[in-house]
Amino acid sequence: MKKIINSLFALIIVSIGFTSCEDINDRVIINPDVAATTELIIQETTPIVLLEENQDEIALNTNWTAPDFGFDAVPTYKILIDLATGDFSSAETIEIGDKLEKSFTTLELNSIALALGAEADVASDLSIKLQGFIGNQLLINTNLQTINITPYSSILDLSTTWGIIGSAANDWGATPDLPFFTTSTAGVLVAYVTLIDGEIKFRENNEWTNDFGDNGADGTLDTGGSNIAVEAGAYKITMNLNSNTYKIEDFSLGIVGSSYNNWGETPDFALTYDSYSDQFRGIVKLLDGEMKFRMNNDWATGYGAGAAGFLDASGPNIATTVGRYIVTVNLNDLSYSLEPIEDIWGLVGEATPNGWDGPDVLFTRDWSQPNDDIWILNNVALKAGEYKFRSNGAWALNYGDDNADGILDNGGANLVATAGTYSFILNFTDPENPTYTIN
Repeated sequence: MKKIINSLFALIIVSIGFTSCEDINDRVIINPDVAATTELIIQETTPIVLLEENQDEIALNTNWTAPDFGFDAVPTYKILIDLATGDFSSAETIEIGDKLEKSFTTLELNSIALALGAEADVASDLSIKLQGFIGNQLLINTNLQTINITPYSSILDLSTTWGIIGSAANDWGATPDLPFFTTSTAGVLVAYVTLIDGEIKFRENNEWTNDFGDNGADGTLDTGGSNIAVEAGAYKITMNLNSNTYKIEDFSLGIVGSSYNNWGETPDFALTYDSYSDQFRGIVKLLDGEMKFRMNNDWATGYGAGAAGFLDASGPNIATTVGRYIVTVNLNDLSYSLEPIEDIWGLVGEATPNGWDGPDVLFTRDWSQPNDDIWILNNVALKAGEYKFRSNGAWALNYGDDNADGILDNGGANLVATAGTYSFILNFTDPENPTYTIN
């Protein structure tokens, strides 16, 4: 019996010995100087002036040598960029994977600079660094380097001092006049508007010092002239200040198809004019199916898919997958895009036109901003009562305000309205502390 016990004890000791040897042999030691074995290399000399016409060209090339970890490793890398005055708490982070280089297009670098708060057409210093990871462990964190970037703004200013007023437009000034915008021809202005049955006139600076009507209903502008009768509809109104003439024509650009309205069973989804880019945009939920764009809810002028990113009057249907999209069409060159987004924000509650059961009054993106975190809703009539903001017409993500401090609280307390007409801004620039303003 004693022999058996001694043999078992010896076997256990030998097993422990083998296990210990295997653990020691398998253990890897990280090179303590690994951080010094690589650096971020910026190939271009700065300053770099970015130009919109070069948006698809490479503006910045970076690379780095493979670090010496002291063993075979498959690291992943990130590049972090912040304003030189920042502390990297709000840096733009670019995931690289296991590559040893990263090139930035002009558009990509410009978007990063603007998102960080760099001012368009003004030179700004940005700090850039490389981080390297094994698993979740940060092992490489290079020294900061500075690049000087002058970004551009793709935001156009097509605004004018002229607008449309009337019972058909804004109840004779109850809200701001509907704006005219400049065109490629000096003195020729254009407005894209939806009117109701009634009358309109054209005036400057939202006042009656300088206004036009039409005394003979002949398309000629007359100073202080008679009101112009219109019927409800969507229109393009062109005012020619060179010849003192105007033209009103039916105009809408919409989406039709199995992905939206079963090929016209209900009105097409209408895009609206974005004067900041001279394009037509809309935010819409689409289904699995197909779609086309057409003018005036009619097939006289329709567009299908052409070359990649462009429309063709004789092109086939455009295939879609279910989701929410920002839809953009540029009628100048017939380019288009469908950009997927997660949230479409709306206003809901007893104070809103459709009550708590909706449908929500929908916000749209603020196209005048270079980032995509600001949503606006203008001139909505509210009744006395309560309301909230929510995403995608559902309660899974909704915001109120617990402390009446202008900071949105997820699932927070209802907001209270007195009867009136209001405009709202939702600002998600700081996702941890989104805010709202009411005007």
